[in-house]
Amino acid sequence: MDKILVIDDCIAEGEALKSILETDYEVTVCHDTESGLDHALSGKYPFIILDMIKPDVDGFALLKLLQERIITKYIPVILVTDLLDIRHEEEALRQGAVDCIKKPVIPSILKARIHAQLRIYSKQLYYKNLAMIDELTGIGNRRRYEEEWRIKWREALRLGLPFSVCIFDIDKFKLYNDSFGHPAGDVVLANVAKTASSFLHRATDFVGRYGGEEFVAILVGNDARSAYEFLRVIRQAIEDQHIPHNSPVSPWITVSVGGVTVVPQSGDEYEKYLDIADSMLYTAKESGRNRVVWSDAGKEQWHEK
Repeated sequence: MDKILVIDDCIAEGEALKSILETDYEVTVCHDTESGLDHALSGKYPFIILDMIKPDVDGFALLKLLQERIITKYIPVILVTDLLDIRHEEEALRQGAVDCIKKPVIPSILKARIHAQLRIYSKQLYYKNLAMIDELTGIGNRRRYEEEWRIKWREALRLGLPFSVCIFDIDKFKLYNDSFGHPAGDVVLANVAKTASSFLHRATDFVGRYGGEEFVAILVGNDARSAYEFLRVIRQAIEDQHIPHNSPVSPWITVSVGGVTVVPQSGDEYEKYLDIADSMLYTAKESGRNRVVWSDAGKEQWHEK
């Protein structure tokens, strides 16, 4: 069942919209802008119904905010209003609304328009997801990663949960390509991606190809120690595939991992912790490779081996 977010400052009208739609959709009603924006940015709702005039912010201003955020930019929004004239309708469509409906709402028309827009959105989402998959490995690409970290960072910040990011890459991969050829290297990339993704399969996890032989993973909810131990398991699982390698590190394909865990606070910047993860990866390589080095937001470090 699709989820619909209704943002309407009038409790009675918001509940009336819910009663119309709840037999076909899972409906959440928010009665203020802050709560509505927070729910919208959770990424859980493929459709939003927005009242145009609100006491704390004009509906057009909220629509503009939704259009400016990467998480909500492509979510279809229908505006409902008492003030539907040509000027207001034109402005709504210019600001990114997919449709406008004048109050009082006719239930059958509202349902038909939502159904039509969800059908279009579903097709757009399908092609958008195709564009965010790394063709070689079948996991998320750099573009998908950019979207995922924003969603998961915001969720961790809102709920006060630990957020972990790590970067790992294949040890001496250029040497592997030189020794076995690039087609064999492509098979290794796909194998490493498959192994990592078989562990990172929760809704709170993400693994994607960062570029070349580098991968990035995100976990929400694990404390630093458990995140470190979890990546140790993944690192070992990749080595246990026993893919032959003419490397001074190991006779098998291995990876080096650097990561960091933080409980995000207001004002924290994600890029700071990505840099820490990158520095932990550098330390892992300098320490001999085929190991995990982890930081507890810069306070404590764990070094494997």
